[in-house]
Amino acid sequence: MIEPKYPGAVERYVNMGDCYDTRALSALRQEIMACMSGYKGCYQRAYRCLSAASEIAEDQRAVLLSDGLSQKLAKRAHGILARELPRQKTDRTGLVKQRFLGAVTHLGPVCLFDTALAQCDRVYALSDNCGLAHEVLVHLLAGAVARGYDTVACPDPMAPDRLAHLLVPQRRLAFLTSTGALPFPGHPYRRIRLDAAAGNEVLRRNRPRLRFARKVAAALSEEAVASLAQAKAMHDDLEAIYHPHVDFALVDRMAQALGDEIFSLP
Repeated sequence: MIEPKYPGAVERYVNMGDCYDTRALSALRQEIMACMSGYKGCYQRAYRCLSAASEIAEDQRAVLLSDGLSQKLAKRAHGILARELPRQKTDRTGLVKQRFLGAVTHLGPVCLFDTALAQCDRVYALSDNCGLAHEVLVHLLAGAVARGYDTVACPDPMAPDRLAHLLVPQRRLAFLTSTGALPFPGHPYRRIRLDAAAGNEVLRRNRPRLRFARKVAAALSEEAVASLAQAKAMHDDLEAIYHPHVDFALVDRMAQALGDEIFSLP
């Protein structure tokens, strides 16, 4: 339900409840209440698992991310900026749009790489199983905007305050994170192995802890996906209960009337 900000003046209520057969649905209240409670509980469990997995991933980054590594990744980003995004003859600052390119779904984690490829045919694949991509992308984003390029910043669905991908359509250029769970499927223009940036000695010394973090995070993510699948199944059951008791002809008439009203506005 969405509340109008300026009721009557700018927006108004549209009551879709008139399309229900309330008498028939009232007789099914116990089934409806059970489905509602069940699928909401599954979502809550999924969110808790994903939150825990995100915390484990943060611990993994903390193991590796020293001041020296941060400086190394920043230097790498600035080298890419100098090569790929020359300064434009304008004082204009680029615009930033935020769009999710991926999500965790009932089918598992997904990333719409094809959406990026439709806009950008030069791809830097950031091979990253340690959560370091953000440290490069944040510098690339700041540099691109400062040079006047409009960008699409794609947050990590597991940690929306961190970047997972960056698109610069004006240059047909994309920086896409490629992981073991979601590898980039094509042949990138360039591939950067961020895992190797930490150094063999650091990786060797922390291998048990990193292996544990990956294993636990993967198990939590799998449990979250299973909970989302269960939630979808219960939601499908809920739709099956409601479907015979909705007047879809009335829904169509309301939609047509609203459409006519909108297109008749001056």
